[in-house]
Amino acid sequence: MEICEYREIYANQVITLWNHCGLIVPWNNPRKDIERKLKVDRDLFLVGILEGKIIASVMGGYEGHRGWINYLAVDPAHRRKGYGCQLMEEIERRIRNRGCPKINLQVRASNEGVIQFYRSLGYVEDDAIGLGKRLEEDEPYQM
Repeated sequence: MEICEYREIYANQVITLWNHCGLIVPWNNPRKDIERKLKVDRDLFLVGILEGKIIASVMGGYEGHRGWINYLAVDPAHRRKGYGCQLMEEIERRIRNRGCPKINLQVRASNEGVIQFYRSLGYVEDDAIGLGKRLEEDEPYQM
């Protein structure tokens, strides 16, 4: 798998990947999420390409205190082959090189398989509660 930075020509393939991986929810418009990401740390939006097709993606960020991981996705047909680990190694390296001391991420509590994946990479549960507040309402997204 080749890892490269996201380019606009990948939009449809990335959104299809996210949909296949169950990452798209009606209240987060993926096109808007991509547009927003491209304004900040666009070099921390990576895709994995195999045989000319996008099979994986990850968005990373660093705001000066903590790093963040979003939209890690590996096509279900290509899971358990190390591609998710490869993407995580690269995004962690890029975030670490910015001076980041710690990376946070959020996983739905019901997604035990993904929680186990992150645990295998050394991530542990923080004694914290995730809170959020919408500052902008996206129009519901439909494929």
